Amino acid sequence: MADRPERPERGRGNRKGRKKVCAFCMDNTGTIDYKDVNKLRKYISDRAKILPRRVTGACAHHQRELTVAIKRSRHVALLPFTND
Repeated sequence: MADRPERPERGRGNRKGRKKVCAFCMDNTGTIDYKDVNKLRKYISDRAKILPRRVTGACAHHQRELTVAIKRSRHVALLPFTND
């Protein structure tokens, strides 16, 4: 067999990104308030879906609190369930 020339890596490769830090841990926020709509809007998509941890960078504890706060805010009509 003939030796093949080496090709450069394709795809994602060995790219290592920087780990996101939880914004709520940095601020020492006690609880996430469901009435703070401006802060909660950062954590929902344009289709009004709750963004996952890998996108938001929130820790597991605060992501759970964030989800509950968004759902409560939707229930009292501060945030929409869907966007048209």
